[in-house]
Amino acid sequence: MLESHLAVVVLAAGQGTRMRSSKPKVMHELAGIPLLGHALHTANALEAAHVVAVVRHEKDLISDYVNTFFGNVVIAEQDEIPGTGRAVECGLSALPANFEGAVVVTSGDVPLLDVATIEALIETHLAAGLSATLLTTFLEDPTGYGRILRSNDGEFIEIVEQRDATDGQLEIDEVNAGVYVFDASALRQALTQIGTHNSQGEKYLTDAAAQILQAGGKVQAIAIEDAWLVAGINDRVQLSEVAAELNYRICEAWQLAGVTIVDPANTYIDVTVQLAEDVTLLPGTHLKGISSVAAGATVGPEVYLVDSSVGQRASVVKSHVTGSRIGDDASVGPFAYLRPGTELGADGKIGTFVETKNAIIGAGSKVPHLSYVGDAEIGEDSNIGAGTIFANYDGVNKHRSRIGRGVRSGSHNVFVAPVTIGDGAYTAAGTVVRKDVAPGALAMSVSPQRNLPDWVLANRAGTAAAEAATAAQKTSSEPTEQD
Repeated sequence: MLESHLAVVVLAAGQGTRMRSSKPKVMHELAGIPLLGHALHTANALEAAHVVAVVRHEKDLISDYVNTFFGNVVIAEQDEIPGTGRAVECGLSALPANFEGAVVVTSGDVPLLDVATIEALIETHLAAGLSATLLTTFLEDPTGYGRILRSNDGEFIEIVEQRDATDGQLEIDEVNAGVYVFDASALRQALTQIGTHNSQGEKYLTDAAAQILQAGGKVQAIAIEDAWLVAGINDRVQLSEVAAELNYRICEAWQLAGVTIVDPANTYIDVTVQLAEDVTLLPGTHLKGISSVAAGATVGPEVYLVDSSVGQRASVVKSHVTGSRIGDDASVGPFAYLRPGTELGADGKIGTFVETKNAIIGAGSKVPHLSYVGDAEIGEDSNIGAGTIFANYDGVNKHRSRIGRGVRSGSHNVFVAPVTIGDGAYTAAGTVVRKDVAPGALAMSVSPQRNLPDWVLANRAGTAAAEAATAAQKTSSEPTEQD
């Protein structure tokens, strides 16, 4: 049920110049989704009546993402006035004019912040009747963060930004986490009193807390021990650090849920992935996008699985799999490449150095090695010989091939699409199949082998091959004891 007294404003207007990227900072991905996606997912989980994302830099790109994946979120655009204080003002303008509840303010570049932490902050804010409540943490190196100033008895006084802090204030290791809960009316009033008289020439949101205090409001700063929850991302170094921490937490959660992860430091799992109990993940495994692995399956080592599903007890080894479905008890790899549209049936096999694309391979069927299967349907219990190519492209259009059930194709076949091979048919080694093959028939390319006697001696005299041939002929012509 929506909390009518609650609104959330997520700040996503900054350019993020330290990322040194043409992509907006909040659109850089972490565990499969943009940083902003993490923040908005958490905001939505609070079940607030209103969620607002404030945008400015690359606003169209960010707005398209928000509208596509978070349709309930309202977009507010920040104007030319710089600073987080102004961003929040623009966010407040997107709320109903009569909204007087609590306003949570978070940032689109703080992806690990969880629902429980925000809910605890809201509970403290409401229970104590506060005008503003902010989250803080302690850092060994607080460089770049706003410092929390407290009185001798520990009460909050103000936040001082790094650039405006004195040498003594820079020694403080308690920092502003950039997460707040405000009383809406107190916040609106405070923002009207804040100017841009600071080293950055910006309207700081951090000044709002001190302004509320001066106006007689009650403000508390709540410290949390787990600094990772409020870790902000400003450059690619921080992005990789937070990514490693999040991946550790994802792996730990899956381990506690019954998944064996042999080497969590070398296993990477997106937040969108689903795993069942008794799955085993071996080192070097990357599970990306909307992927799932069913009970008892083993994935790895060195598997890259994207937007794909793996059935129960299946095995995928040293392979790249994208947009594919692997059935129960099936096996893939090593060194297989499954492209989008591949469906491997139960007990099926896609083996070593096999590439597939838009291919439906029936239950119990096998493509063991050194083959390309593109735009094809293979029935149940068929076997495709080594080195087989499904020639699906005529230079203009692509066509499909259909292989029946119980088919046995020889090694080094070429199926020139469109072609149909009937149930139970055979194709001989080296056959180029250009015509349909009836059920139970044998297809072969009629080109008899020719052997030219003494060709090596005549054309490669003096070579090692010629010497070997001469010796063999001499041996075969010598009389035996029985002669």
